[in-house]
Amino acid sequence: MRLNDDLTRPVIVHAADQAWVPSPAAGVDRRMLFRVGGEIARATSIVRYAPGSAFPRHTHSGGEEILVLDGTFQDEHGDYPAGSYFRNPPGTSHIPASKDGCVIFVRLWQYRQGDQTQVVRQPGQGQPVDPRPGAVSAKVLFNDGHEDVRIEAWSVGKQVTVANPRGLEFLVVSGALTGNGESMGSLGWGRLPAGTDLQAEVGPAGATVWLKSAALLHPDVIAIAMPV
Repeated sequence: MRLNDDLTRPVIVHAADQAWVPSPAAGVDRRMLFRVGGEIARATSIVRYAPGSAFPRHTHSGGEEILVLDGTFQDEHGDYPAGSYFRNPPGTSHIPASKDGCVIFVRLWQYRQGDQTQVVRQPGQGQPVDPRPGAVSAKVLFNDGHEDVRIEAWSVGKQVTVANPRGLEFLVVSGALTGNGESMGSLGWGRLPAGTDLQAEVGPAGATVWLKSAALLHPDVIAIAMPV
């Protein structure tokens, strides 16, 4: 499968309007935003766990990055309620599940070679930084010089500009905005090539936005190892 794989073009996906696609694990469904590959794929998705569902233990050979959007995501290491953010670097493994159900935002196989930084942020955690004009607050969830990942709260009716010198990916976690002329509600996802800034007008309920400033595909991204 190749979905939204042209990284030279801006793309916006209204994930809330997409149908859920079943995964191989019972009770776990996906809305695909970006994907290159089959069941093992370089991918960005919204994933829904029904109450009581789980994936079998698996190793993340290419790493994974997760933001919990609703409910509580769980594995044998702990519970991660909505607002939690974590990175499981290549080689880590777990048994993901949700007793009461949850929705998560997931990025797979998008780590650089040698990136072994593991991060767990519970809701509200992160490094506070000065908010950009039009924002109420901003917290850095992860920054290693190659990637800058933030969660920001944007003010009602404000104009917000996010400069984009190297590549930008963003997700509307809650609220609504108009981004580069297109209306986006909750679960609206966008990806902009370097040099295309995000020009947003925030809606009447404000907006919480997850942002990643980084190369859209690292030059030294880990190659997908297909099973023999």
